[in-house]
Amino acid sequence: MLKEVYHFSSRFFCSSGLIQKKDKIHMDTCPCPLISYCQEETCMVTSEGELKNRLYDHDIREPLFRFLEATYGKVRILEEKNTGDARADAVMVLDSLICGIEIKSDADTYSRLPSQVINYDAYYDANYIVIGLSHLRHIEEHVPSWWGIITSEYDGGQVDFYMERQPQPNPQMDPKRKISILWRPELNHILERTGLPAYRQKSKDFVQDTLLSKVDSSVLWQMVTDELFERDYTLINETINAYRAAHARRPAKKRIRRRKRTHTSR
Repeated sequence: MLKEVYHFSSRFFCSSGLIQKKDKIHMDTCPCPLISYCQEETCMVTSEGELKNRLYDHDIREPLFRFLEATYGKVRILEEKNTGDARADAVMVLDSLICGIEIKSDADTYSRLPSQVINYDAYYDANYIVIGLSHLRHIEEHVPSWWGIITSEYDGGQVDFYMERQPQPNPQMDPKRKISILWRPELNHILERTGLPAYRQKSKDFVQDTLLSKVDSSVLWQMVTDELFERDYTLINETINAYRAAHARRPAKKRIRRRKRTHTSR
């Protein structure tokens, strides 16, 4: 039977992995040549203070949004946004830019991160990963070099954030995926603003392609973020049904879904 011990020393990381799974760790089970005590291959050995100061997702979110608002000024945060086959923890809307935000707390693993990176990179102009300190040693191995990195930690009873690496423009963003974030009424509003036909009998896909081909990208992306700043999730069904009624289409069925929370700073 394995003996359970606690390892309380100054901070260092097990070279075999990243994540601290539990406070208790087992003897003689870690393949890492640097230390002999840990629970499993994906682990981190921490000090007693760090065990008490682990950050979870719910600890990070609200302070993070305040940090981003203080850093960028005019922003809108959309939480839990469907992003291809993934769900973004948050999307930050700026003037003419959209940034994906993935949160990896001290309790999270990297099991879904490879597919999340692929989906985020398809949709957003730039991306951030926000991490607990347990991930700091190895995070650069798991995200592309153009992703920004923000660390979070307890300091004086509050959560502080540090910009470890600024994001760079995402070279893999697909304009067709990015513009698909908009609802059809929002696309129609851009058609109106740019003086293009309404294309009432055309598909959403056709309208997206038309805007991408006929509107200068700098103008288009500014209009896209304008629409996202004005989006009202409490009126989603009313907005879409009003559009469909005006264009003689069947009303959308009312969907039961998690309420999307938004944070706006202007």
